[in-house]
Amino acid sequence: MIPFAPEGTPFVLVPAVAGVLAWVCGYQPLAIVLWLIALACISFFRDPKRASNAPPEAVIAPADGKVLSVGTAPESMVALGCGRQISIFMSPANVHVNRAPVSGTVREARHVDGRNFPAFRDKASELNEHSFVLVDSPWGPVAYKQIAGALARRVVCDLAPGETIARGQRVGLIKFSSRVDLFLPTGAMVKVRPGERTRAGETVIAHFPALEAP
Repeated sequence: MIPFAPEGTPFVLVPAVAGVLAWVCGYQPLAIVLWLIALACISFFRDPKRASNAPPEAVIAPADGKVLSVGTAPESMVALGCGRQISIFMSPANVHVNRAPVSGTVREARHVDGRNFPAFRDKASELNEHSFVLVDSPWGPVAYKQIAGALARRVVCDLAPGETIARGQRVGLIKFSSRVDLFLPTGAMVKVRPGERTRAGETVIAHFPALEAP
């Protein structure tokens, strides 16, 4: 049985029940379409178990998807001590569950209202609706944004300020698709390039140099 994220339950039940009603009322083709939508939602909201044996100083990908960009963070993030930015685009085919990139204590977790530009556009990071999480890790501040896009308009963040999190734990999801921006201290050594694929909770995307093995 496919591990399933409970946040997707309404998206499965509504077309599934509507399909039953359509079938009973004699609209079999419509019922089949609705059931296919329900099956697609089951796939969209799958929640597979993930684990990593990477060393403690490794930063793990917070999202499944494709690396859009690696570069310098905006000034607002640099002021927080997070000078590097890695952006990961999530397509509808990706797992939508997000995972903690590092262990630490949540300093800040908040929802920010905004627009719904396509997630692959640069301005989506600053202007789109998103959740913002700032974590105090043993290696310094680490932050990430779960960013809603043109299709994904619902972001779920399971964290609260003061909470202690473990690297790789489930921290929320973005419904259907969108983007996660990860912000790291300037000294972090990024291990991925634009175009590479990541798996949340498994792919090592950076190391902290002070603790990196020789």
